Amino acid sequence: MEGHCDQGRRQKFFSGGVETNILNEEIGDVADDLNDHPGEDDVGEVVVQQQHYPWEGSDRDYIYEELLGQVFNILRENNPELAADRRRTVMRPPQVLREGTKKTVFVNFMDLCRTMHRQPDHVMAFLLAELGTSGSLDGQQRLVVKGRFAPKNFEWILRRYISDYVICPGCKSPDTILMKENRLFFLRCEKCGSGRSVAPIKAGFVARVGRRNTGT
Repeated sequence: MEGHCDQGRRQKFFSGGVETNILNEEIGDVADDLNDHPGEDDVGEVVVQQQHYPWEGSDRDYIYEELLGQVFNILRENNPELAADRRRTVMRPPQVLREGTKKTVFVNFMDLCRTMHRQPDHVMAFLLAELGTSGSLDGQQRLVVKGRFAPKNFEWILRRYISDYVICPGCKSPDTILMKENRLFFLRCEKCGSGRSVAPIKAGFVARVGRRNTGT
């Protein structure tokens, strides 16, 4: 009889809507348990799980990993500039086009000058001196040089320019300023504060690759 009564109750629940109400109440109870403190319990549980260590709540000594983590946290808090030191200045490769048979166009010349934080006139003077040629900026701010040169020629010269006029020789930081005083250029580092004079631009012979004498 009891089984028959239970079956009858279930039928009554479904037909009369009572079962639906009971299910809603149960779901509501579960939701209340989960949302007693909305947005706090969930986050709190995650934080506890992330910060749980075997030595918590005990008198054991700190392990190496914890001590190392604390040291790095203290360094980051007291020296926020250390986090920025890990970033690297990434330069795009030179984009070079041929203009006719006697000229070469350095398309992204201005973009690379902005990346290096250097005046285009100074960079152009160095490039032309090393290439042993003449050139100028066109209407699109592209560097047009006389002669036929490969992208590797420009890339090699830019590496030398960065080494001589951008990178700090002391701390190797690219965060430097090139200043001119009394007809001399000085490189001052914004990170370590050091400064030094840099060599004047003079014509080189290395980059004369690919040029031919047309006659005397």
